[in-house]
Amino acid sequence: MPQGSEQLQTLMQSGQISGSFSFNGTLTKEDEEMSRSALSTFKAKEEEIEKRKMEVKERVQAQLGRVEEETRRLAIIREELEALADPMKKDVQTVRKKIDAVNKELKPLGQTCQKKEKEYKEALEAFNEKHKEKVQLITRLMELVSESEKLRLKKLEELSKSIETIR
Repeated sequence: MPQGSEQLQTLMQSGQISGSFSFNGTLTKEDEEMSRSALSTFKAKEEEIEKRKMEVKERVQAQLGRVEEETRRLAIIREELEALADPMKKDVQTVRKKIDAVNKELKPLGQTCQKKEKEYKEALEAFNEKHKEKVQLITRLMELVSESEKLRLKKLEELSKSIETIR
């Protein structure tokens, strides 16, 4: 196991494992015992690290589960908000379109009203002129009738005097 021997060398260099090799290159009993102890310590630490790694992984998974649940809830809330906005938006757009249509109809009607109003004013002015002329003519007629009556009465009086003188 190459990783284990590297770890063993690292432990020996750091001073955690002490011991010496014999001159002939073989391990003594004491060295073997220390190697086994170091190896078992190393395995225990590896198992502890693996155990912690699994705990962290489980916590991450739990957090991811919560995040996914919150994401789903937020998506539902967003959909509800959009559902609330859509009917109002559609109604507003419909009313705006109707307003635009009415405005398009109002413009020519307004122009027609202005034209008719101008025609009305012209007709009213012509009516008033003719009415004024009529009043003047009636006044003139009244004067003429009055004058005519005076002349006829005068003539009648003269004729009446003439008749009286004949008698």
